[in-house]
Amino acid sequence: MSVALSEAEVHGRAFFQSLLQRGLRGVTYIVSDDHPGMAAARQAVFGAVPWQRCQFHLQQNAPAYVPRLEQRAEVARALRGVFDSPSRPAAEQRLKELVAHYAKSAPKRAAWLEENLPQGFTVFMLPAAHQQRMRTANALERVNQELKRRTRVARVFPNEPSLLRLISALPAETSDDWETGKIYLNMENQNPPPV
Repeated sequence: MSVALSEAEVHGRAFFQSLLQRGLRGVTYIVSDDHPGMAAARQAVFGAVPWQRCQFHLQQNAPAYVPRLEQRAEVARALRGVFDSPSRPAAEQRLKELVAHYAKSAPKRAAWLEENLPQGFTVFMLPAAHQQRMRTANALERVNQELKRRTRVARVFPNEPSLLRLISALPAETSDDWETGKIYLNMENQNPPPV
């Protein structure tokens, strides 16, 4: 954890570098939204690590390219169909069909889909059992919502350590839960031997 003035690239880069300096190793996959500052920091520090753009956030961004309210449900179903594909080639094929469908009637939407949706396909490199949980940043978003709820109550902190004391408790509890109780991802038996 760290306290920063914003999510600007300089703050994100300093935080990511501090994680490495403190011993973080073995990062094999990152899932996040496409916030410009954090994306630049991630690219600078973890550029070789595969990145998954959060599919939920992609779906939240799509309505900006669907001006007519009555079309939003149709587009949302189409996006879900792409993301629910059984494999990356199938998702790429569905995306190609979707882009062709909107090419004449909504060219800006088609261009946005073609440029942005493939950023949500990295999840297909993971074992099938992990794909559902690792396609979005929802687990982190839930923790962030709870952090916001707790900090709104205090509103003003006398100093940085007091803020860190309050907000470090929740991630510690969540980590304990995921490690010992409600396991977020089960790494055992991902490739069982053939019968």
